[in-house]
Amino acid sequence: MSLTVGIVDYQMGNLRSVAKAIEKIGATAIVSSDPAELEQASHLILPGVGAIGDAIRELKQRNLVPWIKDWIRSDRPFLGICLGMQLLFDYSEEGGRHEGLSVLPGRVIRFRNEGHPEWEHRKIPHMGWNQVWSTKHDDAMLDGIGDQAFFYFVHSYYVVPDDSSCVWLQCEYGHRFCAAVRVGNMMATQFHPEKSQGNGLRLLTNFLSLTARQTGCVGVQERS
Repeated sequence: MSLTVGIVDYQMGNLRSVAKAIEKIGATAIVSSDPAELEQASHLILPGVGAIGDAIRELKQRNLVPWIKDWIRSDRPFLGICLGMQLLFDYSEEGGRHEGLSVLPGRVIRFRNEGHPEWEHRKIPHMGWNQVWSTKHDDAMLDGIGDQAFFYFVHSYYVVPDDSSCVWLQCEYGHRFCAAVRVGNMMATQFHPEKSQGNGLRLLTNFLSLTARQTGCVGVQERS
């Protein structure tokens, strides 16, 4: 029997691309905004493209916020992608200040060139292929990929965690920034695995190897 992956549909992402990637590695995708349907899955993906303010509004309208936070607190396998990673933090500066899910302490800020002459030719958004490297030794989630692998990015904002222990992957774009976080069975990437060809599919395969009983560290604690 194949694994079943829930993909949260809140009208803010290229859901079909994520679903196709999941199906390509042999799992079954459930694309839904209904928690009752998503509960049938063993793994959950929160994708997203766009502004965080709109995303929070759409999630609240579908009553998905408490359910997603409960899923993560239970340490069931979870993957956030792009905006789905940024949503995990306390707030974003995109379009003013917008509150996130506060699963992890920290903020989301914009790449800036101002005051940095050496960065003046750096284009924003950060778009295209870039290398990442892991903060973990013998990283099982990079099995079959290796360190300093390339993944596909499209973003103007990036996360700044308050707690550096949650930083999993890092990247350079003018300066070093957090490209992915990981705590227990919760993973989230700023890049798009579903657009990252072989490396992305392998990362998704490694994510599916997680189970609710398999965790490398203490799960996320409840935060108000």
